[in-house]
Amino acid sequence: MAKRVVIIGGTAAGTSAAAKLRRVDPEADIIIYERGDIVSFGACGLPYFVGGQFDDAKRMIARTPEQFEASGVQVRTGHEVVAVYKENKTLDIRVLTSGEIISDSYDVLMIATGASPVMLDVPGNDLKGVFTLTKLADGIRLKLELAKPEVQQVTIVGAGFIGLELAEQIRHLGKDVRIIEFRERILSHVFDEEITELLEQELRDNDVELLLEEGVTGFSGDKNVTSVATDKGEYATDLVIVAVGFKPNTSFVAELGLERLENGAIVVDNQGKTSVADVFAAGDCATINHRILDKPVYIPLATTANKLGRVVGEVIGGMDSEFYGTLGSSAIQLFGLEAMASGLTTAAAVTEQLDHRSVVVNDKDHTDYVPGQSAIRVKLIYQADDKVLLGGQIVGQKNAVLRGDVLATAIHNRMRTDELGLLDLSYAPPFARTWDVLNVAGNVAK
Repeated sequence: MAKRVVIIGGTAAGTSAAAKLRRVDPEADIIIYERGDIVSFGACGLPYFVGGQFDDAKRMIARTPEQFEASGVQVRTGHEVVAVYKENKTLDIRVLTSGEIISDSYDVLMIATGASPVMLDVPGNDLKGVFTLTKLADGIRLKLELAKPEVQQVTIVGAGFIGLELAEQIRHLGKDVRIIEFRERILSHVFDEEITELLEQELRDNDVELLLEEGVTGFSGDKNVTSVATDKGEYATDLVIVAVGFKPNTSFVAELGLERLENGAIVVDNQGKTSVADVFAAGDCATINHRILDKPVYIPLATTANKLGRVVGEVIGGMDSEFYGTLGSSAIQLFGLEAMASGLTTAAAVTEQLDHRSVVVNDKDHTDYVPGQSAIRVKLIYQADDKVLLGGQIVGQKNAVLRGDVLATAIHNRMRTDELGLLDLSYAPPFARTWDVLNVAGNVAK
Protein backbone atom coordinates (compact mmCIF):
# COMPACT_ATOMS: atom_id res chain seq x y z
CA MET A 1 0.00 0.00 0.00
CA ALA A 2 1.37 3.41 -0.98
CA LYS A 3 2.29 5.61 1.94
CA ARG A 4 0.23 8.75 2.43
CA VAL A 5 2.34 11.90 2.63
CA VAL A 6 0.61 15.06 3.81
CA ILE A 7 2.37 18.37 3.21
CA ILE A 8 1.10 21.44 5.05
CA GLY A 9 1.98 24.53 3.04
CA GLY A 10 2.35 24.94 -0.70
CA THR A 11 5.13 27.44 -1.19
CA ALA A 12 8.88 26.91 -1.65
CA ALA A 13 9.76 24.05 0.70
CA GLY A 14 6.47 22.18 0.44
CA THR A 15 6.22 22.18 -3.33
CA SER A 16 9.92 21.35 -3.73
CA ALA A 17 9.42 18.32 -1.49
CA ALA A 18 6.29 17.23 -3.33
CA ALA A 19 7.88 17.55 -6.77
CA LYS A 20 11.01 15.64 -5.76
CA LEU A 21 9.09 12.94 -3.88
CA ARG A 22 6.87 12.32 -6.89
CA ARG A 23 9.97 11.71 -9.04
CA VAL A 24 11.64 9.49 -6.41
CA ASP A 25 8.53 7.52 -5.46
CA PRO A 26 5.91 7.41 -8.25
CA GLU A 27 3.57 5.38 -6.00
CA ALA A 28 3.44 7.75 -3.02
CA ASP A 29 0.05 9.24 -2.18
CA ILE A 30 0.86 12.98 -1.86
CA ILE A 31 -1.47 15.78 -0.86
CA ILE A 32 -0.69 19.46 -0.18
CA TYR A 33 -2.94 21.54 2.06
CA GLU A 34 -2.51 25.28 1.47
CA ARG A 35 -4.60 27.93 3.25
CA GLY A 36 -4.03 30.48 0.47
CA ASP A 37 -5.43 30.34 -3.03
CA ILE A 38 -2.15 29.80 -4.90
CA VAL A 39 0.88 27.53 -4.55
CA SER A 40 4.52 27.64 -5.61
CA PHE A 41 4.65 31.41 -5.26
CA GLY A 42 7.96 33.33 -5.23
CA ALA A 43 7.42 36.23 -2.83
CA CYS A 44 10.96 37.54 -3.43
CA GLY A 45 9.68 39.15 -6.63
CA LEU A 46 7.07 41.28 -4.85
CA PRO A 47 9.15 44.49 -4.42
CA TYR A 48 9.99 44.42 -8.13
CA PHE A 49 6.38 43.78 -9.10
CA VAL A 50 5.31 46.70 -6.91
CA GLY A 51 8.02 48.86 -8.49
CA GLY A 52 6.81 48.16 -12.02
CA GLN A 53 9.72 46.02 -13.20
CA PHE A 54 7.04 43.65 -14.52
CA ASP A 55 3.24 43.72 -14.46
CA ASP A 56 2.13 40.11 -14.86
CA ALA A 57 1.85 38.84 -11.29
CA LYS A 58 1.57 35.26 -12.54
CA ARG A 59 5.27 35.35 -13.43
CA MET A 60 5.98 34.84 -9.71
CA ILE A 61 4.08 31.53 -9.72
CA ALA A 62 6.27 28.58 -10.69
CA ARG A 63 3.56 25.90 -10.91
CA THR A 64 -0.21 25.95 -10.65
CA PRO A 65 -2.36 23.51 -8.65
CA GLU A 66 -3.51 22.04 -11.96
CA GLN A 67 0.09 21.32 -12.96
CA PHE A 68 0.70 19.52 -9.65
CA GLU A 69 -2.51 17.55 -10.06
CA ALA A 70 -1.37 16.48 -13.53
CA SER A 71 1.81 15.05 -11.98
CA GLY A 72 -0.16 13.08 -9.42
CA VAL A 73 0.12 15.48 -6.46
CA GLN A 74 -3.21 16.46 -4.92
CA VAL A 75 -3.53 20.14 -3.99
CA ARG A 76 -6.19 21.61 -1.73
CA THR A 77 -6.05 25.40 -1.61
CA GLY A 78 -8.23 27.30 0.86
CA HIS A 79 -7.63 24.54 3.41
CA GLU A 80 -5.99 25.45 6.74
CA VAL A 81 -4.63 22.74 9.00
CA VAL A 82 -5.63 23.73 12.55
CA ALA A 83 -4.43 20.72 14.56
CA VAL A 84 -2.20 17.66 14.25
CA TYR A 85 -2.39 14.58 16.50
CA LYS A 86 0.69 12.37 16.55
CA GLU A 87 -0.91 9.51 18.51
CA ASN A 88 -3.16 8.46 15.64
CA LYS A 89 -1.48 10.50 12.88
CA THR A 90 -4.51 12.59 12.02
CA LEU A 91 -5.15 16.23 11.17
CA ASP A 92 -8.03 18.65 11.51
CA ILE A 93 -8.43 20.94 8.51
CA ARG A 94 -10.68 23.97 8.16
CA VAL A 95 -12.22 24.52 4.74
CA LEU A 96 -12.02 28.29 4.53
CA THR A 97 -14.88 28.74 2.09
CA SER A 98 -17.38 27.04 4.41
CA GLY A 99 -15.77 26.91 7.86
CA GLU A 100 -16.28 23.14 7.91
CA ILE A 101 -13.70 21.06 9.81
CA ILE A 102 -12.62 17.89 8.03
CA SER A 103 -10.10 15.23 9.03
CA ASP A 104 -7.29 13.41 7.26
CA SER A 105 -4.56 10.96 8.20
CA TYR A 106 -0.91 10.59 7.27
CA ASP A 107 1.92 8.10 7.29
CA VAL A 108 4.47 10.89 6.88
CA LEU A 109 3.86 14.58 7.56
CA MET A 110 5.80 17.58 6.30
CA ILE A 111 5.25 21.04 7.82
CA ALA A 112 6.10 23.83 5.39
CA THR A 113 3.83 26.62 6.58
CA GLY A 114 6.32 29.46 6.20
CA ALA A 115 6.17 32.63 8.27
CA SER A 116 3.94 35.66 8.67
CA PRO A 117 5.01 39.30 8.81
CA VAL A 118 5.36 40.83 12.27
CA MET A 119 2.93 43.70 12.69
CA LEU A 120 3.91 46.40 15.14
CA ASP A 121 1.75 46.39 18.24
CA VAL A 122 1.16 50.15 18.22
CA PRO A 123 -1.90 52.38 17.97
CA GLY A 124 -3.21 52.86 14.44
CA ASN A 125 -1.75 49.68 12.95
CA ASP A 126 -5.18 48.85 11.51
CA LEU A 127 -5.57 52.12 9.61
CA LYS A 128 -6.15 52.01 5.89
CA GLY A 129 -2.87 52.62 4.10
CA VAL A 130 -0.74 50.54 6.49
CA PHE A 131 0.61 47.57 4.51
CA THR A 132 2.73 44.47 4.90
CA LEU A 133 4.13 42.60 1.90
CA THR A 134 4.33 38.81 1.83
CA LYS A 135 1.41 37.61 -0.29
CA LEU A 136 0.48 38.16 -3.91
CA ALA A 137 -2.71 39.95 -2.84
CA ASP A 138 -0.57 42.32 -0.72
CA GLY A 139 1.53 43.18 -3.75
CA ILE A 140 -1.46 43.79 -5.99
CA ARG A 141 -3.13 46.10 -3.46
CA LEU A 142 0.08 47.99 -2.78
CA LYS A 143 0.81 48.41 -6.49
CA LEU A 144 -2.66 49.88 -7.06
CA GLU A 145 -2.32 52.22 -4.09
CA LEU A 146 1.06 53.51 -5.24
CA ALA A 147 -0.42 54.28 -8.65
CA LYS A 148 -2.65 56.93 -7.08
CA PRO A 149 -1.26 60.44 -7.73
CA GLU A 150 -2.19 61.60 -4.23
CA VAL A 151 0.20 59.02 -2.73
CA GLN A 152 3.56 60.82 -2.76
CA GLN A 153 5.15 60.28 0.66
CA VAL A 154 5.83 56.63 1.56
CA THR A 155 7.19 55.54 4.94
CA ILE A 156 8.85 52.14 5.27
CA VAL A 157 9.30 50.74 8.77
CA GLY A 158 12.23 48.36 8.85
CA ALA A 159 15.55 48.33 7.00
CA GLY A 160 15.83 44.65 6.17
CA PHE A 161 15.89 43.21 2.66
CA ILE A 162 12.21 43.75 1.84
CA GLY A 163 12.13 47.29 3.23
CA LEU A 164 15.26 48.34 1.35
CA GLU A 165 14.24 46.70 -1.92
CA LEU A 166 10.89 48.46 -1.67
CA ALA A 167 12.61 51.77 -0.96
CA GLU A 168 14.65 51.49 -4.15
CA GLN A 169 11.69 50.43 -6.27
CA ILE A 170 9.31 53.07 -4.93
CA ARG A 171 11.91 55.79 -5.53
CA HIS A 172 12.00 54.59 -9.14
CA LEU A 173 8.26 55.36 -9.21
CA GLY A 174 9.07 58.96 -8.33
CA LYS A 175 7.72 58.83 -4.77
CA ASP A 176 9.36 60.34 -1.70
CA VAL A 177 10.60 57.55 0.55
CA ARG A 178 11.46 57.53 4.23
CA ILE A 179 12.90 54.51 6.07
CA ILE A 180 12.60 54.22 9.85
CA GLU A 181 14.82 51.63 11.54
CA PHE A 182 15.21 51.17 15.30
CA ARG A 183 18.69 49.66 15.01
CA GLU A 184 21.78 51.79 14.46
CA ARG A 185 22.46 50.36 10.98
CA ILE A 186 20.58 48.87 8.06
CA LEU A 187 20.90 45.11 7.49
CA SER A 188 22.91 44.81 10.68
CA HIS A 189 22.15 41.08 10.93
CA VAL A 190 23.76 40.44 7.52
CA PHE A 191 26.57 42.96 6.99
CA ASP A 192 29.21 44.62 9.12
CA GLU A 193 29.55 48.40 9.29
CA GLU A 194 32.23 48.58 6.58
CA ILE A 195 29.58 47.44 4.07
CA THR A 196 26.45 49.10 5.43
CA GLU A 197 28.07 52.52 5.58
CA LEU A 198 28.38 52.47 1.79
CA LEU A 199 24.83 51.18 1.31
CA GLU A 200 23.44 53.85 3.63
CA GLN A 201 25.26 56.55 1.72
CA GLU A 202 23.87 55.18 -1.54
CA LEU A 203 20.35 55.46 -0.15
CA ARG A 204 20.91 59.05 0.92
CA ASP A 205 22.56 59.91 -2.42
CA ASN A 206 19.33 58.76 -4.08
CA ASP A 207 17.18 60.95 -1.84
CA VAL A 208 15.91 58.25 0.49
CA GLU A 209 15.39 59.72 3.96
CA LEU A 210 17.03 57.31 6.40
CA LEU A 211 16.12 57.59 10.08
CA LEU A 212 18.16 55.22 12.23
CA GLU A 213 17.82 54.41 15.92
CA GLU A 214 14.17 55.49 15.92
CA GLY A 215 11.36 53.28 17.15
CA VAL A 216 7.83 53.66 15.80
CA THR A 217 5.28 54.34 18.54
CA GLY A 218 2.10 54.69 16.49
CA PHE A 219 0.23 55.67 13.34
CA SER A 220 -2.34 58.45 13.15
CA GLY A 221 -5.19 59.37 10.85
CA ASP A 222 -8.98 59.30 10.58
CA LYS A 223 -9.56 56.28 8.35
CA ASN A 224 -6.39 56.57 6.32
CA VAL A 225 -2.93 56.85 7.82
CA THR A 226 -1.58 60.40 7.65
CA SER A 227 1.39 60.37 10.04
CA VAL A 228 3.90 58.13 11.79
CA ALA A 229 5.06 58.82 15.34
CA THR A 230 8.42 57.64 16.69
CA ASP A 231 10.29 58.08 19.94
CA LYS A 232 12.02 61.06 18.30
CA GLY A 233 9.36 62.82 16.25
CA GLU A 234 6.29 62.68 14.03
CA TYR A 235 6.27 62.52 10.23
CA ALA A 236 3.54 63.10 7.67
CA THR A 237 2.94 60.23 5.28
CA ASP A 238 0.48 59.01 2.67
CA LEU A 239 1.25 55.31 3.01
CA VAL A 240 3.14 53.01 5.38
CA ILE A 241 4.77 49.64 4.73
CA VAL A 242 5.75 47.64 7.80
CA ALA A 243 8.66 45.28 7.11
CA VAL A 244 10.14 44.48 10.51
CA GLY A 245 10.55 40.73 10.26
CA PHE A 246 8.75 37.41 10.27
CA LYS A 247 7.36 34.92 12.76
CA PRO A 248 7.16 31.20 11.92
CA ASN A 249 3.62 29.86 11.37
CA THR A 250 3.82 27.03 13.90
CA SER A 251 1.28 27.77 16.64
CA PHE A 252 -1.09 25.07 15.31
CA VAL A 253 1.46 22.30 16.02
CA ALA A 254 1.74 22.99 19.75
CA GLU A 255 0.09 19.65 20.59
CA LEU A 256 2.72 17.75 18.61
CA GLY A 257 5.40 18.54 21.18
CA LEU A 258 8.00 19.42 18.56
CA GLU A 259 11.28 20.93 19.65
CA ARG A 260 11.16 24.61 18.69
CA LEU A 261 13.24 27.73 19.11
CA GLU A 262 12.01 30.61 21.26
CA ASN A 263 10.49 32.28 18.18
CA GLY A 264 8.51 29.14 17.33
CA ALA A 265 10.73 27.81 14.54
CA ILE A 266 10.68 24.02 14.38
CA VAL A 267 14.11 22.50 15.00
CA VAL A 268 15.16 20.06 12.27
CA ASP A 269 18.30 18.15 11.33
CA ASN A 270 20.10 18.03 7.98
CA GLN A 271 17.39 15.74 6.58
CA GLY A 272 14.52 17.95 7.71
CA LYS A 273 13.54 15.51 10.47
CA THR A 274 11.93 16.98 13.57
CA SER A 275 12.00 15.63 17.12
CA VAL A 276 8.81 13.64 16.40
CA ALA A 277 8.93 10.46 14.31
CA ASP A 278 7.58 10.68 10.75
CA VAL A 279 7.28 14.47 10.93
CA PHE A 280 9.49 16.68 8.75
CA ALA A 281 9.70 20.45 8.40
CA ALA A 282 11.47 22.95 6.15
CA GLY A 283 11.29 26.54 5.02
CA ASP A 284 10.55 29.72 6.96
CA CYS A 285 8.69 27.77 9.68
CA ALA A 286 11.81 25.79 10.58
CA THR A 287 15.46 26.05 11.43
CA ILE A 288 18.31 25.24 9.10
CA ASN A 289 21.69 23.85 10.14
CA HIS A 290 24.54 26.36 9.95
CA ARG A 291 27.55 24.92 8.16
CA ILE A 292 30.12 26.83 10.22
CA LEU A 293 28.44 26.83 13.62
CA ASP A 294 27.04 23.29 13.21
CA LYS A 295 23.82 24.11 15.02
CA PRO A 296 20.23 24.94 14.05
CA VAL A 297 19.63 28.62 13.27
CA TYR A 298 16.70 30.61 11.96
CA ILE A 299 17.61 32.21 8.64
CA PRO A 300 14.46 32.42 6.50
CA LEU A 301 15.61 32.38 2.87
CA ALA A 302 13.90 31.06 -0.27
CA THR A 303 17.12 29.39 -1.41
CA THR A 304 17.50 27.17 1.63
CA ALA A 305 13.75 26.51 1.79
CA ASN A 306 13.87 25.03 -1.70
CA LYS A 307 17.04 23.06 -1.03
CA LEU A 308 15.99 21.48 2.26
CA GLY A 309 12.53 20.88 0.77
CA ARG A 310 14.14 18.89 -2.03
CA VAL A 311 16.15 16.89 0.51
CA VAL A 312 12.99 16.14 2.51
CA GLY A 313 11.33 14.82 -0.64
CA GLU A 314 14.29 12.52 -1.27
CA VAL A 315 14.41 11.26 2.33
CA ILE A 316 10.69 10.55 2.45
CA GLY A 317 11.16 8.71 -0.83
CA GLY A 318 13.76 6.42 0.73
CA MET A 319 17.03 8.13 -0.17
CA ASP A 320 19.73 8.87 2.44
CA SER A 321 20.18 12.51 1.42
CA GLU A 322 21.13 15.44 3.60
CA PHE A 323 21.56 19.20 3.36
CA TYR A 324 25.15 20.36 3.74
CA GLY A 325 24.31 23.40 5.85
CA THR A 326 23.59 27.05 5.20
CA LEU A 327 25.96 30.00 5.14
CA GLY A 328 23.08 32.47 5.04
CA SER A 329 24.34 33.76 1.69
CA SER A 330 22.36 36.89 0.81
CA ALA A 331 22.52 39.69 -1.72
CA ILE A 332 20.91 43.05 -2.41
CA GLN A 333 20.92 45.76 -5.06
CA LEU A 334 20.39 49.37 -4.01
CA PHE A 335 20.45 51.79 -6.93
CA GLY A 336 24.05 51.75 -8.23
CA LEU A 337 25.45 49.42 -5.59
CA GLU A 338 25.16 45.71 -5.01
CA ALA A 339 26.31 43.77 -1.97
CA MET A 340 26.62 40.15 -0.90
CA ALA A 341 27.43 38.37 2.36
CA SER A 342 28.12 34.74 3.22
CA GLY A 343 29.04 33.04 6.47
CA LEU A 344 29.68 34.86 9.72
CA THR A 345 29.92 38.59 10.26
CA THR A 346 32.36 40.02 12.77
CA ALA A 347 29.43 40.59 15.12
CA ALA A 348 28.40 36.93 14.84
CA ALA A 349 31.98 35.75 15.42
CA VAL A 350 32.11 37.85 18.59
CA THR A 351 28.76 36.49 19.77
CA GLU A 352 29.96 32.93 19.18
CA GLN A 353 33.23 33.74 21.03
CA LEU A 354 35.38 32.62 18.12
CA ASP A 355 39.04 33.64 18.00
CA HIS A 356 38.96 35.48 14.71
CA ARG A 357 40.50 38.24 12.66
CA SER A 358 39.28 40.30 9.73
CA VAL A 359 40.59 42.36 6.86
CA VAL A 360 38.99 44.99 4.63
CA VAL A 361 40.34 45.70 1.15
CA ASN A 362 39.37 48.59 -1.12
CA ASP A 363 40.24 47.95 -4.77
CA LYS A 364 38.90 48.27 -8.32
CA ASP A 365 36.79 45.84 -10.30
CA HIS A 366 38.96 45.80 -13.44
CA THR A 367 41.93 47.48 -15.14
CA ASP A 368 41.99 51.26 -15.40
CA TYR A 369 42.55 51.39 -19.16
CA VAL A 370 39.16 49.75 -19.86
CA PRO A 371 36.35 52.29 -19.42
CA GLY A 372 33.91 51.92 -16.55
CA GLN A 373 36.30 50.94 -13.77
CA SER A 374 34.63 51.20 -10.36
CA ALA A 375 35.45 50.74 -6.69
CA ILE A 376 34.90 47.46 -4.90
CA ARG A 377 35.29 46.58 -1.21
CA VAL A 378 35.82 43.14 0.31
CA LYS A 379 35.82 42.05 3.93
CA LEU A 380 37.06 38.65 5.11
CA ILE A 381 36.48 37.13 8.54
CA TYR A 382 38.70 34.16 9.37
CA GLN A 383 39.99 32.02 12.23
CA ALA A 384 43.02 33.52 13.93
CA ASP A 385 45.03 30.31 14.19
CA ASP A 386 44.65 28.42 10.90
CA LYS A 387 43.25 31.28 8.74
CA VAL A 388 40.21 29.22 7.68
CA LEU A 389 37.53 31.50 6.27
CA LEU A 390 34.49 32.11 8.46
CA GLY A 391 32.72 34.75 6.41
CA GLY A 392 33.00 37.24 3.60
CA GLN A 393 31.24 40.39 2.40
CA ILE A 394 31.55 42.41 -0.77
CA VAL A 395 30.08 45.64 -2.11
CA GLY A 396 30.57 47.34 -5.47
CA GLN A 397 28.92 48.74 -8.54
CA LYS A 398 29.13 45.94 -11.08
CA ASN A 399 29.11 42.15 -10.68
CA ALA A 400 30.15 42.40 -7.03
CA VAL A 401 27.53 39.85 -6.04
CA LEU A 402 28.85 37.28 -8.51
CA ARG A 403 32.31 37.67 -6.97
CA GLY A 404 30.58 37.08 -3.65
CA ASP A 405 29.50 33.67 -4.88
CA VAL A 406 33.19 32.78 -5.15
CA LEU A 407 33.50 33.75 -1.49
CA ALA A 408 30.55 31.54 -0.60
CA THR A 409 32.20 28.60 -2.37
CA ALA A 410 35.49 29.23 -0.57
CA ILE A 411 33.79 29.46 2.83
CA HIS A 412 31.69 26.36 2.14
CA ASN A 413 34.84 24.38 1.40
CA ARG A 414 36.68 25.77 4.44
CA MET A 415 39.46 27.34 2.41
CA ARG A 416 42.22 29.30 4.11
CA THR A 417 42.96 32.92 3.31
CA ASP A 418 46.26 32.00 1.63
CA GLU A 419 44.41 29.57 -0.66
CA LEU A 420 42.01 32.36 -1.61
CA GLY A 421 45.00 34.59 -2.24
CA LEU A 422 46.35 32.22 -4.89
CA LEU A 423 43.03 30.93 -6.19
CA ASP A 424 43.15 30.64 -9.98
CA LEU A 425 40.49 33.19 -10.89
CA SER A 426 40.00 34.22 -14.50
CA TYR A 427 41.57 37.43 -15.77
CA ALA A 428 40.94 39.72 -18.71
CA PRO A 429 41.12 43.55 -18.57
CA PRO A 430 37.33 44.11 -18.89
CA PHE A 431 36.57 41.77 -15.98
CA ALA A 432 39.30 42.00 -13.36
CA ARG A 433 42.80 43.10 -12.53
CA THR A 434 45.72 40.65 -12.71
CA TRP A 435 45.31 40.16 -8.99
CA ASP A 436 41.58 40.11 -8.43
CA VAL A 437 40.26 41.85 -5.33
CA LEU A 438 39.52 38.43 -3.79
CA ASN A 439 43.13 37.38 -4.31
CA VAL A 440 44.32 40.65 -2.78
CA ALA A 441 42.09 40.21 0.27
CA GLY A 442 43.32 36.66 0.81
CA ASN A 443 46.96 37.74 0.50
CA VAL A 444 46.78 40.64 2.95
CA ALA A 445 44.96 38.61 5.62
CA LYS A 446 47.42 38.03 8.44
